[in-house]
Amino acid sequence: MNALRQQCLAKTELQNAQVGTIRTKLLKLGALITVSSRRILIAITSSSPSKHIFAAAYRCLKFLTNTA
Repeated sequence: MNALRQQCLAKTELQNAQVGTIRTKLLKLGALITVSSRRILIAITSSSPSKHIFAAAYRCLKFLTNTA
């Protein structure tokens, strides 16, 4: 969680958030998950207040996994 906060949430409103806050806002997210043979789709509601933070963290994590 510290690495997620330091690397992916550095320029967001959660940059100084506690682990419980990050868990509540990003990991306990109501979404529709569809799993197929090739991909996993996560459909977040358009009214989610923290969807831009989730998208920024996802982009950062996706970049980190592609470089390793």
